[in-house]
Amino acid sequence: MAPRRATVSRDTLETRITVSVDLDGSGRGEFATGVPFLEHMLDQIARHGLIDLSVKAEGDLHIDAHHTVEDIGITLGQAIKQALGDKKGIGRYGHAYVPLDEALSRVVIDFSGRPGLVRDVTFTRARVGDFDVDLVFEFFQGFVNHAGATLHIDNLRGENAHHQVETIFKAFGRALRAAVAPDARAADITPSTKGSL
Repeated sequence: MAPRRATVSRDTLETRITVSVDLDGSGRGEFATGVPFLEHMLDQIARHGLIDLSVKAEGDLHIDAHHTVEDIGITLGQAIKQALGDKKGIGRYGHAYVPLDEALSRVVIDFSGRPGLVRDVTFTRARVGDFDVDLVFEFFQGFVNHAGATLHIDNLRGENAHHQVETIFKAFGRALRAAVAPDARAADITPSTKGSL
């Protein structure tokens, strides 16, 4: 396979974001977003997805973190879509269950070309430190819309909201890793009966 890397910049009146991704990396992450808890979660994606990920963002954090978190999700989706190219030779589907103490989450992803987010998550509190947990889904909605992926997220149990969120991001990283992994038995094949994704 050719190198699967991409760098995407997104500039709006609300945010300025650059995301670089290497799908065949080693799990390195570099983050400067102004949202520390999100950076902790992005590091989970990089490490558990075994991708190299760099995210630099400047946003209107004097208002709140909403635009910054959502736009990082959008830009990450664009970068991964670009890095995947025509998607020939990938597994396409990935899933993972990840526990963290009392919490357990399942994430399933399909790089179908069709954006969709389905979630069954009830967080036990509204914030983790200064981070509004509603922004977890703004991030993933932005991602699926621009990656062209279907994503199912289920938090099966959990009492600590930090653990709930972290299991979701770890499971997403693991599912992503499986979905984008090269399939040696289908190196030149698009994983769809339609012939395109």
